[in-house]
This record gives sequence, C-alpha cells and structure tokens, in this order.
Amino acid sequence: MREFADDPPIEERVGEALRAAGASVATAESCTGGLVGSLLTDVPGSSDYFDRSVVTYSYDAKLTELAVPREHLDGEGAVSEPVALAMARGIRDTAGTDWGLSTTGIAGPEGGTAEKPVGTVFVGVARRGDWGTGESRATVSRHEFDGTRTQIKERIARRALESLLDAVETV
Repeated sequence: MREFADDPPIEERVGEALRAAGASVATAESCTGGLVGSLLTDVPGSSDYFDRSVVTYSYDAKLTELAVPREHLDGEGAVSEPVALAMARGIRDTAGTDWGLSTTGIAGPEGGTAEKPVGTVFVGVARRGDWGTGESRATVSRHEFDGTRTQIKERIARRALESLLDAVETV
C-alpha cells in the first residue's frame, strides 16, 4: 500500500506512470469482480490509459473471453499461476493494450483448501513488446491476505495495482 501517509493513492500513481509512458492497460478480473477497473476509473482522465476491464468469474468466461486454455483450468484450477498468466496475456492481446493485468483468487469466506486457503490470489502482469523483438513478457505473483471477503477483495485489487506500477516503472 502507500509508503507514506501523504503519497497519492496507488490508482493515481499507476495512472501517472502509464500516462508518462504513453501506455495503456486492460484488466481481466475474477475474484475482484471489477474492483481493479473501478479503482482505475476513479481517477479523472483515466480514459487516457485505461481501456477496459473484463470480469471473467466462471471457467467458461475465462475460456471464451480470454482464451485461457482448457488444460490450465482442468489441470490447475482457476486459482493458479498458469491461469493468471493466460488471463493477463489474453486481456492484453484481445484489448490491444500495452499492459494486461489479471486477478484470480479466493475471496472467501468459503472455497479455500490447505494448498490454497481463503485469501490466496495470483496476480498476472503482461507487457506487450513490438512484433519481432521478443520483448513481450508476463509474470505472476502469489499472495495471501486475511480479512473479510470485502477486505480481501480490496487488498487484492490494490496489490494488483502495485504489481502493475512496479512493472511499468521498471521498463
């Protein structure tokens, strides 16, 4: 979250970084249900860099809207590294944006397991490189959060924006 009390909120810092880079972003959200996109659009002028948010809550939605491979969903489940990667890449490519950001996790209060407890999330960040450069890349990070369902969703959304900001600032 914010390092100092007077720092601008993460959604403003992301917007400033994207605008400065002349870059655009689209989000593919599952467990956050559109909250990441909502935070981004809370910033005036976000249409300069924000393209869309697609909420793909079900397996079918991930498959049809983002082309997440059925094998990933069958083999690893929706809450997994390969699905988060495919979601981030899928939204980046279908939207034609510079960046794709994805969230897939378990907000609770039920649905967790010993391997993936409630609060587990995978955040995917995908960057588009120019054709033929080999610079396109995608990363995933796993996090676990405590709290109520609403608190977990907000923590996931803000962590996702922090991941995006870190990626944009390191290009």
